[in-house]
Amino acid sequence: MDDKDSKDTLRVGAAVRRRRRALDLTLAAVAARSGLSVPFLSQIENERARPSMRSLERVADALETTAVQLLAAADAARTVDVVRAGDDSGLVADTRVRPVVHGHHQLHALEFTGEHDAGREYRHRNDELMYIADGTAEVEAEGRAYRLERGDTLYLSGGVRHRWRATEPGTRILVVAVADHVEVTES
Repeated sequence: MDDKDSKDTLRVGAAVRRRRRALDLTLAAVAARSGLSVPFLSQIENERARPSMRSLERVADALETTAVQLLAAADAARTVDVVRAGDDSGLVADTRVRPVVHGHHQLHALEFTGEHDAGREYRHRNDELMYIADGTAEVEAEGRAYRLERGDTLYLSGGVRHRWRATEPGTRILVVAVADHVEVTES
């Protein structure tokens, strides 16, 4: 018996539609904000097209959220979930980004393989951990540069501005973060 049936395929379109409607935006408004076409956005929402990670980031920016949040909202929560190494989780295979946890949980995790847009700066509300599974990467956090190699881990507390890039082919980085919908309180 397969531990993952076809109905469990990540359906990011429903999450995009819910977020767009929550903001009371039309497809045309999201198209204007994202630079993507109305027909393509309609295909995403209706699960007839699977966006690349870059397209999903453009949609997320237009919807005032992040691609990670859309991915987290894309699938129902479950107690036990296996993500196989070859599972593209509904994203186009050449995106080099793979969710390693399905659903809407207290954490989200993504595996990045190969190059990444080093110009994009991130700042998350909650804590984040980067683990270098293979290769090397450079991370700039709060104006300071860090060179990370295989097996290294970098912890970023919530609110830290950062950007990063892989510095050699075949680099694999696991990013695990506390989900934005979780309120972290000091004890």
